[in-house]
Amino acid sequence: MTGNSPFRRRSARQWAFAALAALALVASPTASATASPATTPGGGAGVLAISHKSPFNCSKTFYANNWSGGHSPNGSIDWQTYGSDAINGETVRATAGGTATFDDEGGTSYGKWVQIVHSDGTRTRYAHLATMVRAAGQTMSVSQGTVIGTVGSTGGSSAPHLHYEQRNSSGVVDTSPTVDGVTVSVGQKKAVTSTNACGSSNPYTPAEVCGSGFAVVDQAALGTVGRTYLLYNSGTGNNCVVTLKSTNLGTPSAVSAFLEPQGASRTTDSGSYGYYAGPVKRSAPGTCVKWGGSVGSTSYTSPFEHCG
Repeated sequence: MTGNSPFRRRSARQWAFAALAALALVASPTASATASPATTPGGGAGVLAISHKSPFNCSKTFYANNWSGGHSPNGSIDWQTYGSDAINGETVRATAGGTATFDDEGGTSYGKWVQIVHSDGTRTRYAHLATMVRAAGQTMSVSQGTVIGTVGSTGGSSAPHLHYEQRNSSGVVDTSPTVDGVTVSVGQKKAVTSTNACGSSNPYTPAEVCGSGFAVVDQAALGTVGRTYLLYNSGTGNNCVVTLKSTNLGTPSAVSAFLEPQGASRTTDSGSYGYYAGPVKRSAPGTCVKWGGSVGSTSYTSPFEHCG
């Protein structure tokens, strides 16, 4: 089987170590939650109370494979290629809103991975990522559909895929997770078409606005009215900021984007635009940058960061 999680092939000692690690994660401050566990009417650990969408771009279809026998943890899903939709490098989005924490276990276990704790204390995990939008150890407030990384094969993975889990607030894995209205129980493999991020009709992407060679390294939501992005071109060493609107599209309204290398002046693009502000580009090799933007009265300003 290709694209399967590495957790299918563990020795007894490895299983014991994994169990201890899982308990440590559940007991850690990051994994803790104040809400009570999601339960069934009978009082046992049940399905998540929050509605989840597929972790991929709108209209993309991938296999959700809930392996039978030996998949760790039992009930987790491996998202795999379906037809012409290849999984490797695919954008990964939050299946529901909450607080995301980013981690990196190097060449073992989950590799690069993200945990999102949702408003009811339940959580989701996204593992083996190729890239993450924040560095390991950082946190980020996300909405359903927020980009958190890209699909890869880091950690103990044998082939590109997305390892995905839904857990209740006690850390117990839901063995029959539901995404986009499709329930995938242990032993099932189903093709799921994403409706995530289908609500935004802005025809532009940050990379398209900034140009060839730029990739998103950070982003911040502007409430429900837009989002501002920081991009970087590793070939030229240039940074780029763009702010995309998600309301009043096509109608000119106030929107801005700015970029400020530490110790230098700020460059801002501000005006009445139909779709976006920017691109604002500056070269700042080895220098921290402050960035952000606004749509209407909603704004975001970062600290000085991304200093590489």
